[in-house]
Amino acid sequence: MPSSPSAHAISAEDVGKARRLLEGQIQRTPMLPSPRLSALTGAEVFVKYENMQTTGSFKERGAYVKLAGLTADERRRGVVAMSAGNHAQAVAFHASRLGIPATIVMPEATPLVKVENTRGYGATVVLHGATLVESEERTRQLMAEQGLVLVHPYDDPAVMAGQGTVALEMLAEAPGLDTLVIPIGGGGLCAGCAVAARSVSPSIRLVGVEAALYPSFVNAIDGGQRPIGGPTLAEGIAVKTVGALTLPIVRDLVEEILLVDEAAIESAVNAYATLARTMAEGAGAAGLAALLAAPDRFRGRKVGLVLCGGNIDARLLASIMVRELEREARISSFRVTVQDRPGLLGQIASRLGELGANILEVSHGRLFLDVPAKGVSLDLTIETRDAAHTEAVLDALARDGLNPRRIERRSQF
Repeated sequence: MPSSPSAHAISAEDVGKARRLLEGQIQRTPMLPSPRLSALTGAEVFVKYENMQTTGSFKERGAYVKLAGLTADERRRGVVAMSAGNHAQAVAFHASRLGIPATIVMPEATPLVKVENTRGYGATVVLHGATLVESEERTRQLMAEQGLVLVHPYDDPAVMAGQGTVALEMLAEAPGLDTLVIPIGGGGLCAGCAVAARSVSPSIRLVGVEAALYPSFVNAIDGGQRPIGGPTLAEGIAVKTVGALTLPIVRDLVEEILLVDEAAIESAVNAYATLARTMAEGAGAAGLAALLAAPDRFRGRKVGLVLCGGNIDARLLASIMVRELEREARISSFRVTVQDRPGLLGQIASRLGELGANILEVSHGRLFLDVPAKGVSLDLTIETRDAAHTEAVLDALARDGLNPRRIERRSQF
């Protein structure tokens, strides 16, 4: 088990104080066993549903603790934060509740729904820069010009202590957990939970999870030079620079950090939606993605997952679910090229019905040069029970003389 130096930015006592401060101020989110996710992963899975906070993520904990600890003068001056999503909404919401003026600096390309949600909680939104790095520069300017107090998204002791209350609740409600799997962006959640968990269960196994495109902590800990950057579904943990305060805690208390690729994150988002009947954004699903990507590391263990956020665009969720059906070969597309004749499409449709397949889409092609003058090319997209059923359907069509050829399908979403 890693060591527990006393020089860390927060202690177990700080997390305990934060827990008392948060009583009655945020949702007490459920911590529930998930038999279907357990069957999927081979571990005994329990999920902490932080997506059920008012603003949809765990960020409310740290934001409230930081804001509640401000002096009267600091409250009067107001606060500023840089964020493209969950932290922005959490600070805006609780600042409004406490009567504290809040300014949120967001990148110019932030989705409109997130901008409007943040404004809806009463904050002044400043759109600046293409990235959070540029937004942070503007944030520092506002601090200097207006005397605003910074509410950092992760590298702040009060914020870290607030996030650590997640682990206290998890271990109180499922005391037999032997493993916690925690997404890592800047490290506030992971560091806070690590301090809290070690104080309650010193031998508990702590595993962090980063998006493979953003291996910032892995690089910082092992001195690696892995490339950082790129479009990721887990934008909530897509951080290029780790926290100066969070790094020592993660390095000292967390056994390992796993990197998960985009396909695993998509599969985890889909699994939460279809098996747990709940919404998870990419970062929120990162812990489950680790179980899917490295099942041998968790098989047979009693694992606590933090579903840390559920703010995912509905259109994106729909696309992910369709893509997962395609990965599982439950939606497949194929082409048949045959001699054109009356009733052909009806005959093929009837045959697919006999085989138990559902037709989702059909496209005729008579004018392609690779199709005989008296022929027709039919592209069909079908839905089946599973990959084995798909193969059985295509084999049957081949025996019928249709010679189906698989084609890649572009999602309509």
